[in-house]
Amino acid sequence: MLAQGLVSAAEQLRVSSLHVTFCRENEWHELGAAGLLQRQGVQYHWHNRGYRSFDDFLGALKSSKRKTIRKERARVREQGLSIEVLTGDALTPDIWDAFYPFYLSTVDKRWGSAYLTKRFFRRLGETMAEHVVLIMARHQGRYVAGALNLIGEDTLYGRIWGCRREFDFLHFEACYYQAIEFAIERSLARVEAGAQGQHKLQRGYEPVPTYSAHWIRDPGFRDAVERFLTQERREIAFEMEQLRELLPYRQS
Repeated sequence: MLAQGLVSAAEQLRVSSLHVTFCRENEWHELGAAGLLQRQGVQYHWHNRGYRSFDDFLGALKSSKRKTIRKERARVREQGLSIEVLTGDALTPDIWDAFYPFYLSTVDKRWGSAYLTKRFFRRLGETMAEHVVLIMARHQGRYVAGALNLIGEDTLYGRIWGCRREFDFLHFEACYYQAIEFAIERSLARVEAGAQGQHKLQRGYEPVPTYSAHWIRDPGFRDAVERFLTQERREIAFEMEQLRELLPYRQS
């Protein structure tokens, strides 16, 4: 009923298109049955299979991959970097002020627009600090990088990474390994690291499908998009098979 209501509302409002993003698979099928075009994407998620510690997780990996991760983490320490995992009351205004330049640096690198303000991050700390975990890296007493995550019911969502100076493997440590450690400590089911970056595969993050549904008013445009999506779904299904072959886990 909701799916049919969406289409009716779009028609009545005379909008050019309607988009439902990141719906669940069962919702995706219902939306498709209501006449919306179906699209799939790929993200990379780490799944907690009852690990007791980070070393326990490493034990599930092939020997070569396990050694690589340990070397990368050791290299971070060798560069004189220290990592702080901050949440709750530890998220003071000073911490957010230190993180904000890292957010801006990522925006600058990607030619984006800094639509999030310093006040926004402070409000994040004031109103929902218990749902935020900020991974901050220090070098010679100064913060040099940070990764922002949001804590859901059973998931840690990686959202923003930024640095003002490049260090070997710091991105992997702050965004991936620390997130895994936090998820294990809190007994979270998974870490969602978002799209892009097949380098995540070698660090235990697995390809998972994402779902969206789209209604387009113009028939000609709709037909063109539908042909594209049909081909894209075939390509993504093939890509998912190839990506799974690159996972670093030992065969059970």
